[in-house]
Amino acid sequence: MNVVDSEVVAAILQQHHFEVTESLDEADLVLVNTCSIRDNAEQRIRARLKEFKKLKQQKEHLSVGVVGCMAERLKEKLMEEEAVVDLVVGPDAYRELPALLERVEQGEKGINTLLSRVETYADIEPVRMDQNRVTAFVSIMRGCDNYCAYCVVPGTRGHERSREPGSILEEVASLAARGYREVTLLGQNVNSYRYQEREHRVSFEKLLEQVATIDPLMRVRFATSHPKDMSDELLKVMAQYPNLCRAIHLPVQSGSSSVLHRMKRRYTREHYMERIEAIRKYLPEASVSTDIIAGFCGETEAEHLETLSLMEWVGYDFAYMFKYSERPGTLAARKYEDDIPERIKGKRLNEIIQLQNRLSLESKEKEVGRTVEVLAEGVSKKSSEQLYGRTSQNKVVVFPRASYAPGTYVRVKIERCTSATLIGSPV
Repeated sequence: MNVVDSEVVAAILQQHHFEVTESLDEADLVLVNTCSIRDNAEQRIRARLKEFKKLKQQKEHLSVGVVGCMAERLKEKLMEEEAVVDLVVGPDAYRELPALLERVEQGEKGINTLLSRVETYADIEPVRMDQNRVTAFVSIMRGCDNYCAYCVVPGTRGHERSREPGSILEEVASLAARGYREVTLLGQNVNSYRYQEREHRVSFEKLLEQVATIDPLMRVRFATSHPKDMSDELLKVMAQYPNLCRAIHLPVQSGSSSVLHRMKRRYTREHYMERIEAIRKYLPEASVSTDIIAGFCGETEAEHLETLSLMEWVGYDFAYMFKYSERPGTLAARKYEDDIPERIKGKRLNEIIQLQNRLSLESKEKEVGRTVEVLAEGVSKKSSEQLYGRTSQNKVVVFPRASYAPGTYVRVKIERCTSATLIGSPV
């Protein structure tokens, strides 16, 4: 989502005669697009701002702005705490950037953190800042109405609102015409997409079907899906179109129903397992990835073991794994005590990571000896003689470059693997 927002910001500023530069030394304006999901993210941003403070001492005309979720969460307080910041703009106020920058040029501070119930930036064509010109992100909705106990997103991103489907289809068609081979549809909970105008109603399932038919050679992914909205109808649509990738990111957060209840996740362990069984029924070749939080408020050792057992049962290909980080303003911060010692959180997280490393390796080992279709995305970081790409299941593959170019589909026989990467040769 931050990539998409950065591309929207760049588009708005280009309309007002700004240019994007790759060189910090050339910049007159530096915007830090921020995340507030975990405290660690905010601390990294503050460290970056200290770097910009040194740069600003050398370049007096330099303006520094903070945009996105951290700007929305802290508002004026951010300017008080970080003197280097001239501009604070929330995720629904990017259109106001040019006017706010005029105020900054006049020696004032610029701030707008008003949230919107309607803003989707549907009319803004993002400036693609990706390097490979093969894959692109397309935002289809903004905000979240789930109010999970630990999460700041409803407060920093506002209520859910779905983008008008025609503008989404036009953006995807434009990307296909420009040679992009893969799009990822994005939303805080992408499968809760619902657009209705008078009698015109489009569900996520219908939108996904429409996107899939734009170009059969263009892969389509989506993230992030919520278990409560993972319907059989969605899985049936995915099974119908081969270019809808066989990879589903389905955050579980915890394998314990009691922890899920405290988290306000609106599903149980049993419901989540039933959704995994549905995926296996309709998309038996699909990979499943997830998000997991270790050490949420009140988590017992038995509840932690339930998470480990669920991971084992699902056999995730990949997972984002974190220690619980209390976020100000959330229900958990108001209602629960962050009572799990950091030592225990760290121990449980390490156990989750160790298990996932094994599961990831087992998932990759199943591919050894098989021939898979890979969309080449770019040159490998380790060797200019190799390309990297991904399978439909979102598994990374590295193979000899030969005469292949990024953006081409290559059939690769997998010869060996690590827990993160498949390695093979074109056939």
